[in-house]
Amino acid sequence: MQTLDDTINSLFSGLVVRKDLVKTVKGNAIVPSYVLEYLLGQYCASNDEATIQTGIETVKEILRKHYVHRNEAGLIRSNVKEKGRYKVIDRISVALNEKSDNYEAEFSNLGIKKVTVDSGTVKAHPKLLVSGVWCIADIEYEFSDEKNVSPWILSKLKPIQLSNFDFDSYLKSRKEMTTEEWTDLLIQSIGFNPEMLGKRNKLMQLIRLIPFCERNYNLMELGPKGTGKSHIYSEFSPHGMLVSGGEVTVPKLFVNNSSGKIGLVGFWDTVAFDEFAGKQKKVDKALVDIMKNYMANKSFSRGVETHGAEASMVFVGNTKHTVPYMLKNSDLFDELPEKFYDSAFLDRVHFYIPGWEIDVIRGEMFSSGYGFVVDYLAEILRSLRNYDYSDAYKEHFTLSPDISTRDRDGIHKTFSGLMKVLYPQGEASKDEIEEILQFAIEGRKRVKDQLMRIDTTYPKVKFAYTDNNGKSTSMQTLEEIEYPEFYYKGAAEEPLEEIAGTSTPAETMTGIVKEVQSGTEEKHLTFKENQKGVSYEKLFAEYLKGAKKISITDPYIRLFYQTRNLMELVEVIIQLKSVDDEITVELLTTEDDFRRDQQKESLDKIKNTCETAGVNFNWKFDNNHTIHARHIVCDNGWKISLDRGLDIFQQYDMHDAFSLANRLQAQRQCKAFEVTYIKNQS
Repeated sequence: MQTLDDTINSLFSGLVVRKDLVKTVKGNAIVPSYVLEYLLGQYCASNDEATIQTGIETVKEILRKHYVHRNEAGLIRSNVKEKGRYKVIDRISVALNEKSDNYEAEFSNLGIKKVTVDSGTVKAHPKLLVSGVWCIADIEYEFSDEKNVSPWILSKLKPIQLSNFDFDSYLKSRKEMTTEEWTDLLIQSIGFNPEMLGKRNKLMQLIRLIPFCERNYNLMELGPKGTGKSHIYSEFSPHGMLVSGGEVTVPKLFVNNSSGKIGLVGFWDTVAFDEFAGKQKKVDKALVDIMKNYMANKSFSRGVETHGAEASMVFVGNTKHTVPYMLKNSDLFDELPEKFYDSAFLDRVHFYIPGWEIDVIRGEMFSSGYGFVVDYLAEILRSLRNYDYSDAYKEHFTLSPDISTRDRDGIHKTFSGLMKVLYPQGEASKDEIEEILQFAIEGRKRVKDQLMRIDTTYPKVKFAYTDNNGKSTSMQTLEEIEYPEFYYKGAAEEPLEEIAGTSTPAETMTGIVKEVQSGTEEKHLTFKENQKGVSYEKLFAEYLKGAKKISITDPYIRLFYQTRNLMELVEVIIQLKSVDDEITVELLTTEDDFRRDQQKESLDKIKNTCETAGVNFNWKFDNNHTIHARHIVCDNGWKISLDRGLDIFQQYDMHDAFSLANRLQAQRQCKAFEVTYIKNQS
């Protein structure tokens, strides 16, 4: 069976690179990933190990000789003088010297200024005039007795970015892969191991790519520290610019009135504001006003002239409080500076990424598989800005007439962006289209629901859609499902019974704690990916009470984490029983073909430890591999059907003794799963 990496290399030969190589070659070079991958793409774009190792040494040698470390700048300048000509890798910016009527370059690390640049180079690479570009450049040294003449001469300059690509070949190769394979390829291209992420988390990572392929897309992500919110905008593409939220001025971002010089939005596809949150930050109100106009109309006015631009705007920042705390005491925009905490500004945001759903990045989350050389993918995404897939869902679905024009625009732009990322050929099945339409609606609903808390003049909106058969589906955000007691307040409140009566794609455990505590009943529950607050105790406790024999059927109690799940269920059973009772717990599972000794040892340990607590634990293997259903059957008359068995939690760090997710099940994020409670009538 061909592995994903084999498929990737066969379809995109020479355009992909092993992602762990970036760390291997980076060393102490403070250089963006796309610069390193540009070099790796030249010498290591192969799955042949010998070629890779040779290429790594070549790239390391290039960096050793030509990458300019600030503390070695004097040595490099000496090399240029002695050799007359020398190649360097540095960040270069250019400015016009009006007194001499010349363009002059400044090399960031090399520390040289006033290097003459010809007009042709500036015209070919206008981004040199704004904040600088990483380049491979040939520098010459020629001393002159003339006053004010720089001895440094820029003889050749090449920005580190792809010069050409075959878009049709990209589309053709995409058609050869399944959606799951393609998604995993993109996740590996970003640098993450797809096996460590659920489907919903993968979509949230891909949302971060939309500003690169969708013009004038406004994205906000607020969440805890360390989740990689700004990584893509600083490391992923030469067409993106990451700036500190506190360093932005109107002239820098839009236009300088005195010089007429256009700012960042005129030169970059994406402008991202890092550290955007912070209530105490001072913000220029004029900046907020001009940003509001730009985000709504794609244009800005300074003086008497109106300018247009295509740059997408991204705002990322850290939250200090938990989601229920924010919902109870304020709203999900609570951390923003006062002048940005403005309903008119926030209404321009097309999608709000719930950063609290994304795991803090750990070492094992990084990929060692193959992904696109990011510069190649950056150029593909940039070319997709010329396409529009916002109407692709209309063949199958119709948005609710309740949804306003601005809400509809946000949904359309997110939907179009996800189509470009996942289905660049513009074709997808009805189910695939529905999945990304739901995600697009949820992201805009998160914005609007919080706006209704901030400004009660906003009317209520039913975020729903209807298919061609007349079936209506209402959407909910995940925090709406998890914390209904805090979410529904003020103008944002929607009647619970109205939501429960619609045909939602994911009926949820809203109110499950109260239901379980009030008694048992036959029912079916569906849980969304990333949902928290779920535990075996909440799911099973009332249905296990009074049982003297509990039979567990689950073919996937093989690996260590799966056996640990079983032990945690046994702990619940022990807590429920009286100290003077004895209970029998039986497990039917299948034998692991590769780790059978470890599997048997773990199950024996559970058996031995249970004996001291009055639980007779027995297990056996279904050696014929005929069991597929997963369920718990109790002799008190209840059967609990589990579509995923006990494997309902996403991966977490089981080795961190101080991690809440390790200690408390309710602190873990769930996989998507369903549970059915059935009363045995006999």
